[in-house]
Amino acid sequence: MPQSLDRALDLLDAVAASDGPVPAKALARRLGCGLSTVYELLGTLTARGHLVRTSSGYVLGYRLPSLHRAFQRQMRLADEVQELLAEARRAAGVDTYFSTYRDGGVAVLAGAAAGHPATGGFTVGQDTTPHATAHGKVLLAALPRAARMRQLATTGMPALTPHTITSPERLDVQLRRVRKEGAAVEIEECAPGVACVAVPVPSPGPPTAVSAALPLADFHRRGRQVTEALRQVAAEAAKFQRAFDISRPTGG
Repeated sequence: MPQSLDRALDLLDAVAASDGPVPAKALARRLGCGLSTVYELLGTLTARGHLVRTSSGYVLGYRLPSLHRAFQRQMRLADEVQELLAEARRAAGVDTYFSTYRDGGVAVLAGAAAGHPATGGFTVGQDTTPHATAHGKVLLAALPRAARMRQLATTGMPALTPHTITSPERLDVQLRRVRKEGAAVEIEECAPGVACVAVPVPSPGPPTAVSAALPLADFHRRGRQVTEALRQVAAEAAKFQRAFDISRPTGG
């Protein structure tokens, strides 16, 4: 049962990663398992609405948008925040993201990115390398030192590139500058040829941040402009308080 569940989730991930319909045989090759097993799992996922079968292969199903809406509701993530990210993406031409510190970890809750961003792009979910991301630095800088050290002890500080800061002492120096300047910048710490900028969102709840990722050459040309655009997005996002009240349960 656990193996079947893993394979079903792998199927969903494989279909989601594709630009178009994926035939069952291609999925079987990708997962390294028998075609009969893949067909059985595809049948279940299709019946539940997570996938749809087309003449060319399988695509994501109509059940997934409702799961995404439920995720936004549970995270208290206002629709207006996603719209703000999309507007910033159109206006500044950079991939934008909304992140928070929640349940002892850093997570990306929403993003507006090109289909194949030159920056590689983040995905919604936990950020297990916050020491190397701009939004992670903003959120870590907002935590008490004890909480920050617990977070870093959990995730570690692996070197993702030759530029990644892997020393807690060096990171502390950088985080003091983040608190002073109200913004974080990372240059090729997370991925080669990519720079990221993040600013905090004024919030009475857990720390939150908006960030942008852009190619390094683009950052050198207009990094300051992008930072100012993010400050405006953060100020607007702060108006939607329910988007940030994610520490409170959604139920009665």
